[in-house]
Amino acid sequence: MEYSPRSRVKSKKFKKMLIGELSQKSGLSRDTIRFYEKHGLIHVKRKERRDNNYKEYSEDVLQKLLTVKRVKSFGFTLNEASDLLQMIDMNEASCKKVSHKIQDKVKLLDDKIRELIQIRTLLLNGIKTCAGDCNPEQPDDNCPILVKGEF
Repeated sequence: MEYSPRSRVKSKKFKKMLIGELSQKSGLSRDTIRFYEKHGLIHVKRKERRDNNYKEYSEDVLQKLLTVKRVKSFGFTLNEASDLLQMIDMNEASCKKVSHKIQDKVKLLDDKIRELIQIRTLLLNGIKTCAGDCNPEQPDDNCPILVKGEF
């Protein structure tokens, strides 16, 4: 079952769970769940607490966590995951809108790959410089690549 606004209706059929069970079912640590709650990705209402103040999480929260986990596995940030969750909550996560978000992410990744290739080239050139021409004035001098930026 995937997270959707309709899943809230279904969540009433399921028993509530404590954070340990939620952690086990979601595959996320308790700290991660608390972090996501602190940052507003999931919400637990005051009435969803036991007398001892333990939070009880619904199936809806589990589905949101699984959605966040899936979206993060695609390389989206928590802020982007939050935006996508809001789109789902507002029933606006159409294929067209989600495709635009994915295209934006792919463009960002392509830009990052180009940047990393440039850095890799600089580092490889630095290795060649070190192997061939790196002769500091004193044997204990630091490598000029690091202290002078000579690539």
